[in-house]
Amino acid sequence: MQSQDVAQRPAPPSPTGLVVDVEQAEAALVEHYPRLVRLAYLVLPPRLGRSRRVLTAHALTQRALPRNRTPAPVIPAQSTGRHGDPGYALVRLQVLRTALEAGLPLTAKAWPKRSQLPPLLPHVWGLKLFPRSGGADELALDQRLSTLSGPARAVYALRGLERLTDDGVCKVLAAVGVADPEGAVLEAGGVPAQYGLLDSPEFDPCSLQARPTDLMRRRQHLKAALTAGAALLVCGALLGLPGEGWGPDGAAAPPYARNPAAQAALDPSKLTRMPPAVWRSSARTDFSVWPARGDLTGDKALLRRALAVWARPGETVQVSVTPGTLSGGPAGPPQLLYAGTVDAARVVILYDGLRIVRYAEPRDGTQGAALDFARVDGAGRAEAGAVVLSRSDVNVRYLTAPWVKKAGERDLMKPGSGAMDLTLTDGVTTPLASPALRSGPCTSWNVLQLTDGARTRLLTDLGELVPARLTTGQPGSPREVSGAAALRTWQPFACSLGTVRSAGVRSVNAWAFNEQPLPDASGSAAWVCTRAETWRGGGARVLAQFHTPGGAYGATATKAENVPACGERDPHVLAGVLWKSKAGDWYLLAAGSRETASIRATGGVNGVQRSSLLTVPAEQGAQAQLKGTLKDGRSLRGLR
Repeated sequence: MQSQDVAQRPAPPSPTGLVVDVEQAEAALVEHYPRLVRLAYLVLPPRLGRSRRVLTAHALTQRALPRNRTPAPVIPAQSTGRHGDPGYALVRLQVLRTALEAGLPLTAKAWPKRSQLPPLLPHVWGLKLFPRSGGADELALDQRLSTLSGPARAVYALRGLERLTDDGVCKVLAAVGVADPEGAVLEAGGVPAQYGLLDSPEFDPCSLQARPTDLMRRRQHLKAALTAGAALLVCGALLGLPGEGWGPDGAAAPPYARNPAAQAALDPSKLTRMPPAVWRSSARTDFSVWPARGDLTGDKALLRRALAVWARPGETVQVSVTPGTLSGGPAGPPQLLYAGTVDAARVVILYDGLRIVRYAEPRDGTQGAALDFARVDGAGRAEAGAVVLSRSDVNVRYLTAPWVKKAGERDLMKPGSGAMDLTLTDGVTTPLASPALRSGPCTSWNVLQLTDGARTRLLTDLGELVPARLTTGQPGSPREVSGAAALRTWQPFACSLGTVRSAGVRSVNAWAFNEQPLPDASGSAAWVCTRAETWRGGGARVLAQFHTPGGAYGATATKAENVPACGERDPHVLAGVLWKSKAGDWYLLAAGSRETASIRATGGVNGVQRSSLLTVPAEQGAQAQLKGTLKDGRSLRGLR
């Protein structure tokens, strides 16, 4: 952006004489804070890097509050919603003005404006914060926006986020001091109108990922500082001693020698490539026996870039890491699983025995790349069935294991509808709808169905690189979700999978641990416990859910994290829920696993029953504590 793009003049006063109180502006800023921060993030110059753009967007938005009563601007607030809110229009003007000023070049003739300097606050020491990675479409749009000037990016953002007409956009730009609003509108017209992508997580600086800064460099700098301090302390004493003084290199260490293993890890010619049929005779059936597939496995330049970015991701690289996964470079040459062109990107999939790493760059050769890490140590044949190759809007493509013979798409909420076949081309599926990043009400939950010989497995996308395996049955002996009964078990509870998105989940088991007759004789309710196990071992999440006859969804009775209940180590669970009959009567319904001998309720509701089920009349809003006794005499507490 050139210095003449933003003229140095204040906003004109309001012809109507209306003024905006500080309290009114503060209410508008707080209510619409996420939208204002997203607007600032889109307008800020991309050369700042994603992490600094996030912090600067928040800082500029938080400083947009006026200090006193201010004339209201006569410009549109937004064509849909917030129209006529002078507080929002005023705050938005200040956000746009400072975001455009942040892109002005520093000159020796004038002091820099506050918006041109790195923000002091907000700041998180030792961490880099940046929005979640989007798909190839979002990455391509970000690259196109980076070629525009600041006012043109503001035009695109005001059109897409604020739904303003070109006339309204020109009024806003004129109010913030842009010298040529019409020229900015024409420049923005060179970018396709993909305004729906602006609402994606790619451009949301309020939904962030965190990764550490360069730990090795920080450690080296700390060691260098400590060494320099120690040298200064010793220097005076040594200079005062007799002798010939320092040698040619003084106290310097020997010259640094390169690590052969680290150098080999960056050499594309040393990548491990498994023969196509090795999995048929291998004792192992996991990612280590996947062959290298794709049309770019011989592109050494692409592979070299992927390895170099893995070892040293730059500021512009979008990095995502599943919880509990290390993001450092490979210790030695990794294994190549895939290198090819997928949709609008070139994709490389690598495996180092502990992690799956996905590298993606735009197919059109523009700058920018994405790097995703997922922990997969201990994966077996069931967990090593597929890896996400690409995401585009709400669709996802998978690379499947070589032993997968057939792939399909199934709606978990419609167990009787069957599976729709997906085409497999060298292990790559055609796109299928993914529920992971979908917004709005949950009306369906599409999963990937893989057929391996006579065995069928279901995997679900939870927004990460490796899909999670779905199972049913008692803890310790789960079964694949393949029969009609297993599919019906999952049907009311499919939408609860949304609570474990981006949590590093390895598998989710649904266990129908009991069935309870309802006190109004309207049928029997099902008690189901879902347990999500993670790749890192800890952080397992447990939901006890309750489903009444005819209901489309199950209700979560209680939930817990990092507990052994409903798992292989402790295959028991106890939960309760307040339930209202059709006649308006309230009851406490509680159920334990079938090895439960008795259940007692105390507190707001009192009752005891020598069974694995408890039904007690209650009042609306009552709270009770549950305690059970197993048939072997051990006590069982309610899940919490």
